Amino acid sequence: MLVIVSDLHLTDGSTGEMLSPETMRIFARRLEELARAASWRTDGTYRPIERLDLVLLGDVLDPIRSVRWAHPANLRPWGDPHSADFIEQITRISCAILKHNAESLSILRGLASHDGVTVPPATRSGRPAPASPGQGVVVRIHYMVGNHDWFFHLGGAGYDSLRRTLASQMGLANPSDYPFPHEMGENDELLEIMRRHNVAARHGDLYDPLNFDGDRDTASLGDAIVIELVNRFSTEVESAMGDDLPAATILGLREIDHVRPLLLIPVWIDGLLERTCVRPATRKRVKTVWDRLADEFLQLDFVRQHDTLNPLDSVDGLQRALKFSKRLSVGWASATAEWLHGLRGGNTGSYYRHALAEQDFRNRRAKHIVYGHTHEAEIVPLDASYAEGYVLDQLYFNTGTWRRVHRQTQLAPAEHEFIASDVMTCLTFFQGDERGGRPYETWSGTLGYRRPEAAMHRIDPGNTSHDTGQSISTPGLQAHPPHFTSPSGQPRIVPIRRN
Repeated sequence: MLVIVSDLHLTDGSTGEMLSPETMRIFARRLEELARAASWRTDGTYRPIERLDLVLLGDVLDPIRSVRWAHPANLRPWGDPHSADFIEQITRISCAILKHNAESLSILRGLASHDGVTVPPATRSGRPAPASPGQGVVVRIHYMVGNHDWFFHLGGAGYDSLRRTLASQMGLANPSDYPFPHEMGENDELLEIMRRHNVAARHGDLYDPLNFDGDRDTASLGDAIVIELVNRFSTEVESAMGDDLPAATILGLREIDHVRPLLLIPVWIDGLLERTCVRPATRKRVKTVWDRLADEFLQLDFVRQHDTLNPLDSVDGLQRALKFSKRLSVGWASATAEWLHGLRGGNTGSYYRHALAEQDFRNRRAKHIVYGHTHEAEIVPLDASYAEGYVLDQLYFNTGTWRRVHRQTQLAPAEHEFIASDVMTCLTFFQGDERGGRPYETWSGTLGYRRPEAAMHRIDPGNTSHDTGQSISTPGLQAHPPHFTSPSGQPRIVPIRRN
């Protein structure tokens, strides 16, 4: 049995909030339920599974999101990551993450202990033994890196020492004297596990030019956005004008770390200020702080190195997306999202198109293509191919995230409203006759976010209002044939099968 989770984004507590240790307790209980379910076989008998592999698919620890990067000012991920000072900084931040999340990581580490996950033994008749002590399942925890924990992919004695600490505190099976893998082929045991479960998995940052610069051992523009802009903004606003801001505004600004996609943070700030800050002059001052930090980010030598004469390049797009002074009069949020989707090679936030190009998909070695990174859990059917009387179903999965996420509302996007929820997702893949022959099982939990009382009052009336008792009109529906019917006079699109 193979379980995959990603994007926990555990931090040192200096930026944003994470899900509570209760989340990890829920996960631990769920693993036992899954292990017991997997022990039921295709022939209807119960035989306990012996092994469970848990893969942490990147962005599990998050050293990027820390205010410790503020000092010293000249020490950044886009400098020399092998310098003694830099290794000391990463070690300091990583150890602070371990300490801040000690309770959650203790539960994770306990899963890999002798009795971390137990299932009932089987009776002679092939049923779970009633009222019998459970027998332990061997649990192996494997860490793969993403774009927020890429430091653990770096080689060298200094990082080996840090990896030993991480392996000890997290119960990892990774060899500490070798970089944590970014690709599953970089670890023989991990590759064998994936092959055995017909899975091909990666974090997915490879397909995001803002968070992958062609080499996973180097920093990306996303690192600079978080460190120079996101991490600094709330602190600078509170320091400069905390006495002038309503409590609701201050509480809201502390949530910017959870906005998705990240480039919609200015849109989210705009909506927050309209709801909570009555004085236009104060709202303008807050936006001025953001624009100043955005300018400082855009003037970094590291960022300017990515600038080209192409008006559609990533730096020009970031300037339009990030700065209030460059905002469009209408459609700012949708234009930002469309540009970001195009940069990532699609017209939506889904990465399933990249899954179609994976070698393990095209040669049919993998039934399941798994990414993380987007924080949007999803399952997309890719293909059902037929050969010699057999059917091979291939699907794309995204692991979602384990954290709070603010997402924009759809009724009136121009009002820049967002709704938050705490979410977590887990993917499980079975081999052979486990789980009665079922190939996979997924589950997602969503817990609604209770807004602080200070943030419940709205200052502005909104762009649309509805009289008491008056229903909200719905958009008119156009009469047209089903979307899968080819319009008259146009040729049908005939899919081409793979050879």
